[in-house]
Amino acid sequence: MKRREILKSLTILPLAGAISVKTAEAESTQKSDWTPKKVSIPSKYPSSSPLSACIRSGHLVFVSGIGGWYADRRKEPGDIQVQIKSALEHMKDLLERAGTNMGNVLKVHMTLAEPNKNIKALNEVYGDYFPDPKPVRSYSGCGVDQMGKDGILVQIDCVAYID
Repeated sequence: MKRREILKSLTILPLAGAISVKTAEAESTQKSDWTPKKVSIPSKYPSSSPLSACIRSGHLVFVSGIGGWYADRRKEPGDIQVQIKSALEHMKDLLERAGTNMGNVLKVHMTLAEPNKNIKALNEVYGDYFPDPKPVRSYSGCGVDQMGKDGILVQIDCVAYID
């Protein structure tokens, strides 16, 4: 009885080895042939910054940091609600240009000036832009003098997917 089991395992064993070798070869070929593709999605606003406003790579979209106020787009900086609305409208436009929408946003990060003062008012506007389930979100806080340009209260970026 044991002899038969040994003989059976000897005939199956080489087949299993051949299958695993072919699978390993196929995986290594696929991995070495694949390279991520990057497509820059232009903003409707011209910029002299040395960066892309939005990058699409496969089924993912990465939106660069969008400030809540730019002097060439609006005369006055406005409060946090005006700025988050402005930044989210720009984000929405970039996502649509890339072939997706606010409902496909996975992750949002914000830098918020004076978060103890501004987060509640920001959240009153922010939630209206994303359907349920809302994307995950994190933020970092800082003083208004650390936002990079005078007048800016928020900067926001995100990662989204394309169906």
